Amino acid sequence: MFSIIEKKENGFDKIILKEITGTFAEIIPSCGAILHSFTVIKDGKDFNVIESYGNEADFKNNVTSKGFLGCKLSPFVCRINKGIYNFDGKEYHIQKYFDRNNALHGELYDQSFTVIAESSDEQKAIVSMKHEYKGSDPGYPFKYDCIVTYELWKNNKLNVITRVINKDEHSIPVQDGWHPYFTLGNKIDELELQFQSNEMVEFNNELIPTEKLIPYKDFNKAKKLGDTFFDNCFTLNFSEGQPMCCLQNTEKNIQVEIYTDESYPYLQFYTPSHRNSIAIENISGAPDAFNNGMGFKILSPDKSATFKTSYKITLLT
Repeated sequence: MFSIIEKKENGFDKIILKEITGTFAEIIPSCGAILHSFTVIKDGKDFNVIESYGNEADFKNNVTSKGFLGCKLSPFVCRINKGIYNFDGKEYHIQKYFDRNNALHGELYDQSFTVIAESSDEQKAIVSMKHEYKGSDPGYPFKYDCIVTYELWKNNKLNVITRVINKDEHSIPVQDGWHPYFTLGNKIDELELQFQSNEMVEFNNELIPTEKLIPYKDFNKAKKLGDTFFDNCFTLNFSEGQPMCCLQNTEKNIQVEIYTDESYPYLQFYTPSHRNSIAIENISGAPDAFNNGMGFKILSPDKSATFKTSYKITLLT
């Protein structure tokens, strides 16, 4: 049996999808529709695998300085070189947020979403939220709707589905992604990582793709992260089968698996300096795709694109 709970806590208005087993997911529509927690019962206690914010003020004041914990990346992901791109014969300059010289992480990461539907039954609990982007940034003056749906299913599985709908009079460029940070109770140095990729996107010193792909198979089999530092993007090899990525704590006997369809053909990793968590980002295109064309879509008026990933927590024996 599943249920949906609305709760105000630490300034957050939470939507909680919950299974009778004790597994639950907390979503905060007013803070970019972020996944605030994904929690299972382990050894009689709550075990949350998501790093997030302490309260609403923490989100409002520190969303960028804390590395965009959990944020929705839309309508572009990661970086746009100097915030400039050309589309349909016109040059655009993103205004919203810059990291050094480059525009970062889109327009919606701190925007409020409105709940438009929710339901629960014996099999699942679902909530859908929408943000109507009106073209407020002159660098992205195109109108579109972003609908985010979370579905909590049995066996600790959470589907995260995004639908982008062009509401403009003209075609628009879009990418999509997420920026969750996973934590499994130890420093990430002690965790084992595996992901299905044969290629890494080559970056220059500004973390902008050179448009070259470099052979990379270091984590095709599970191995300890150790002191590995990531701020890198990889293509996914779907021929190897699911899950596309697995993060495991062998000491605490818990792992997170990421299942994704081909709407997210790239995976970006980032290891923060505190090394308490690791960002594992499903993205539909490479950084700077509005310039390099590596995985962005063009939507005609009234057309839509759908992106899906799933997170599953497994307790090991």
